[in-house]
Amino acid sequence: MKTRILFVLLLSTVIVSTGFTFASEPANVKRGSSQIELNLLEGIEIQNEDVQVGSAYYLGEMKSYKAVLPLMKLLHEGSTESIRISAAAALIKIGESRGVFAVKQNGKFDDSEKVRRMCRVFYGDFLRTHKD
Repeated sequence: MKTRILFVLLLSTVIVSTGFTFASEPANVKRGSSQIELNLLEGIEIQNEDVQVGSAYYLGEMKSYKAVLPLMKLLHEGSTESIRISAAAALIKIGESRGVFAVKQNGKFDDSEKVRRMCRVFYGDFLRTHKD
């Protein structure tokens, strides 16, 4: 329960501070976005499942190229299936080749059948949507 409250508090703080930044300085959207990105990158390093999962999700939504290597680390070393699955989903959303390859490999070699299956699903969806 405390972890969920911490996570909600962290996200609320980011949203509120970003709103003030955007309202007072519309030209600095890029600066505000990079601060959010940095906060989320720190979030995936925190040893808390909910924070790591949420941070990975939002980094994927942002298509953060800075997050590729940290997310790959989370994919390989995450302590739970949920953490590894959220890292895989984020890497596929970002679409950078190293991250996509890591998801493909995790679909073959992860210790968990659930994680392997989800990685194969994510990788298959990526291939279908990126036909060249």
